[in-house]
Order: sequence, then C-alpha cells, then structure tokens
Amino acid sequence: MSNTDGPVAAEMRSRLEAAFKPQVIEIVDDSESHRGHGGYQEGGESHFIVTLVSLEFAGMGRVARHRAVHAAIGKDLMGRIHALALNLSDGR
Repeated sequence: MSNTDGPVAAEMRSRLEAAFKPQVIEIVDDSESHRGHGGYQEGGESHFIVTLVSLEFAGMGRVARHRAVHAAIGKDLMGRIHALALNLSDGR
C-alpha cells in the first residue's frame, strides 16, 4: 500500500476536501495488492482505500454517504478507478 499521491489520488483528494471539508482524509493507493487481478494497471492508481471523516455526513445513511462521495469525485475520475473502498464517518 502506498500513501503517495499520484495524479488520480491528488485530484480525488482535492475534490473530496472541497466537497466535505473533512476532519480526516486518507487516500491509500492499494493497487499493488491487486497485481495480477482484474483492473490492475501498471503504475498503480487503479485501487484505492479512502477514509473520510466529515460532519457533512451527519444524518446520512451508508448508501447516501457513498453516493455523495462518488458524486464529489465525479464520473470522469471514477471512470479511471477500478476499485474504491470507502470508510466514511461523521466523527460522532
């Protein structure tokens, strides 16, 4: 796993920070763990684990939080990501 922000991770971070003003944001490129599996691409940035803590999630269920994150990331960037694991919390 890598915490290094490549171009996809950096853009994802920028969009998520703008949308959710998170207290915690961690984006891990987990692509190397998927070498040889479907969707893996040389150089990484295909599989991510995102941990996001934001008060913006208060009152939202799990599905609504996931939809909000996908919308904030945008279809253009989501189209470049094979897998996205989300750990989302409102911090309470």
